Amino acid sequence: MQKKLYRSNTNKTVAGVCGGIGEFFNIDPTIVRVIYVIASIFSAGFPGLLIYIILCVVMPSAPEGGQPWEDVPPPQE
Repeated sequence: MQKKLYRSNTNKTVAGVCGGIGEFFNIDPTIVRVIYVIASIFSAGFPGLLIYIILCVVMPSAPEGGQPWEDVPPPQE
């Protein structure tokens, strides 16, 4: 099964975008948040905010129960 990028339901501060990116790449979401804030400051803030809003709208929310990218065996027939 291929990994898919989702907004996090468990690791969210605002909308779960940075938490979902952290979970997708198996890194601490706090590191993603720090990198996002630093990048936003050096880009005068506006593009970073705009990108976050776009990702919030475009990224689907993670399905309930478990990690969405875990390999789940196919159902037995």
